[in-house]
Amino acid sequence: MSKLFGFSLIELMIVVTIIGILATLGIPSYQHYTKRARFSEAIAATAPFKLAVSLALQEGVEKEELTNGLHDIPLAPPPTKNLESIIVNEGIITATSTPIAGDATLILKPNVDGGQWIMGGTCMKAGLCSD
Repeated sequence: MSKLFGFSLIELMIVVTIIGILATLGIPSYQHYTKRARFSEAIAATAPFKLAVSLALQEGVEKEELTNGLHDIPLAPPPTKNLESIIVNEGIITATSTPIAGDATLILKPNVDGGQWIMGGTCMKAGLCSD
């Protein structure tokens, strides 16, 4: 006498349904997580620009004179897979990401001496960066 082992069709359908529900919930979260991770390149790339602007402000340079290539502020970096551009204009740093990284902007405005920065841009609304 032989015994049959295995799963019934109903059991297999239940498992497939559960996997489908988990995938439906998980994929959007994963996509947002990957965009945030890619946008972090834009955030990290602003560090040398923030330092240069802060130093220039502390040395007494007027905000209107602070732009890429002047007063030891680095030139705009070449585009990468995630970072489209970083532009400094009147001391305000604007980093723009590529579409794969959310196609968002990060705007950093320094206070009078460059000791504190106000963060803004479309990345805030998209949830790619936070204060």
